[in-house]
Amino acid sequence: MKRLFRNKSLLLIVLVATVYGLGSCEKFLSERISKNSSLPLTTTDQLTALMENYSVFYSDENQSWMGTDDYGLNAKTYDNKRGNFTFMPNIFRAFWDVDFAPVTTSGDVLWASSGGEWRDIFYANAVLNNLDKVTGGSVEDKARLKADAHMLRCYAYWQLANTYCLPYTEANKGEMGLPSKKLTSFEEDLTRQSLEKTYNDIEADLKEALKIAKPLVSGGRPEHWRSNTAAVNGFAARYYLNRNNYAEALKYANLALNEYNVLVDYNKPAEMYYGTSATYTVTGAPSFTLQLPYTHNNQTNLIDMIGWKEFLYFRMQNFGSWFYLPSTELINLYDKANDRRYEFHIVENYSYYFGSNTPTNGLPGYIFFFKDKIPSGPTTAEMYLIKAECLARTGDMAGALSTVNTLRAKRIKPGASVNLTAANQAEALTKILQERRREMPFVQRWYDLRRFNNNSDPADDVVVTKQFYPITFAGPDVSQPIKTYTLEKNSRRYALPIHNNELIAGRGTLLQNKY
Repeated sequence: MKRLFRNKSLLLIVLVATVYGLGSCEKFLSERISKNSSLPLTTTDQLTALMENYSVFYSDENQSWMGTDDYGLNAKTYDNKRGNFTFMPNIFRAFWDVDFAPVTTSGDVLWASSGGEWRDIFYANAVLNNLDKVTGGSVEDKARLKADAHMLRCYAYWQLANTYCLPYTEANKGEMGLPSKKLTSFEEDLTRQSLEKTYNDIEADLKEALKIAKPLVSGGRPEHWRSNTAAVNGFAARYYLNRNNYAEALKYANLALNEYNVLVDYNKPAEMYYGTSATYTVTGAPSFTLQLPYTHNNQTNLIDMIGWKEFLYFRMQNFGSWFYLPSTELINLYDKANDRRYEFHIVENYSYYFGSNTPTNGLPGYIFFFKDKIPSGPTTAEMYLIKAECLARTGDMAGALSTVNTLRAKRIKPGASVNLTAANQAEALTKILQERRREMPFVQRWYDLRRFNNNSDPADDVVVTKQFYPITFAGPDVSQPIKTYTLEKNSRRYALPIHNNELIAGRGTLLQNKY
């Protein structure tokens, strides 16, 4: 892991590409990295360029979702097309196999120095460490940069903590957390701090981020590719929901919705994009023509994604293997006749990943943007769901159902199927949590499983079971009988192992991986 923080060249790469507009970094990349290889940060404009580089920050590479009950990889689907399930790290994640996962040498992009959350933490630290040293810029500019960097850092740490650490509880707070990185120096201590220390750091960053004064909508358009008031409030709502603090989660969800509550109407596909010839201009970048976002024929154009009207904070879950395989349990949650999300996002007999000549492989696919990208940053839809859940958990059943039905009116065909009803608070909560799963499959389920199993309500506990072949170093052993894998509610396998390359680079003792 030490190598993660030697990479001061990342800072130079961004500055060269964004501040000075040079077309290539090949010459620099061919040079040996040294302590003195970074370009000095001297102006506020340079720090702003770092924070506006949305093409670097937008991608959430968290693949913990494979371990959820949303992911439908099983022996039957594996046998259907074995050649397409050769990505072994993904199989390890899908079945929580910590015995073999640490020896994998690739596939853990979330932690990696080249494109993971430590890179984002490095950028945030570069801004915070230099903010008092640079020239130019107003007091307001620097205040925004400070809050922006704290948001970037707490978002990154939040993802890492919810992947490589156990859920935060009183019983677990003394368990291993993460290295506390506040500098860009690679001499900084990399020892994993306690989980309590990690969460204290996240919340401290969040409190600083909440001081931001930049609204989401500026000049008549939402600028969600950088931190803003709605984005930070939205992330605060997510954070406190996952801490089972429903009063605070409701407070921040309301603040976000009070500022921006736009929902895309799936019953009016024309609202799902800005028009076939419309353009959406991003500061510091040219105008782009938008395309319909939810089709699997779409391109990987960032601007298709950045135009999604429900974003508070532009982040996309990115699965490089191009295939979200929904479980039968997930598919059965949808009203196939009336739910537009099933119509637009679930592709039956999905063939894109398997090639155009296999239209009857029998495997479904979940599609949002292109083949592998799903909104993962805070959105207005998520805020409605957080609000509804908090109201249900705190006794306001009528308010909870009214809130969730506001969202459903934009997702379900008009008619009797739109409004959810419930006979009591427990039933209302169950239906709202099912709606949350339908609305945000894959991206929030891992976090939800962790919090459901560690709150005061046993009714929402989930034990995940899957059937698959025994896993060996060489891969699934198809000669053996299928076995049942179980992820119990208090399993230590809720903390994913750090892969072996990083343990070696971090000398193991600092990153000890006892989970």
